[in-house]
Amino acid sequence: MTKLTEILAVTGKPGLYRLVSRGNNMLIVESLVDGKRMPTYARDRIVALSDVSMFTNADDVRLCDVLTSAGKKEGLKPVAMDPKKASNAELQAWFDEVLPDWDRDRVYPSDIRKLISWYNILVKAGITDFSIDEEEPAEEEK
Repeated sequence: MTKLTEILAVTGKPGLYRLVSRGNNMLIVESLVDGKRMPTYARDRIVALSDVSMFTNADDVRLCDVLTSAGKKEGLKPVAMDPKKASNAELQAWFDEVLPDWDRDRVYPSDIRKLISWYNILVKAGITDFSIDEEEPAEEEK
């Protein structure tokens, strides 16, 4: 079962990628869209989805929680709205239902489009468990 810690976003490359293996100064990743494999190097900016969060008016919310909320709203099916063609008002109305306390000053329509796109890619790839296994113990407050 694939976890969000193994799903990567590569800057400058569309879609999402699954980590396949690690090599010397590179990672081998596989596209969730078409299954093609490619190397990524240290110069590429690579982010695991488990490390992404969304701004809210209180604390930031981890992407796994936002994706879980989107999954509940959509019934774990792809979002019917086309994020590329949707108006900013439609995107914001959809996001109001997913994350009501989102920060309207720091979350842009392009961020919501990316979120919907990523959600759709994950669901179409059969990844509907958006939980993150906590491998490291949580830091204790001092």
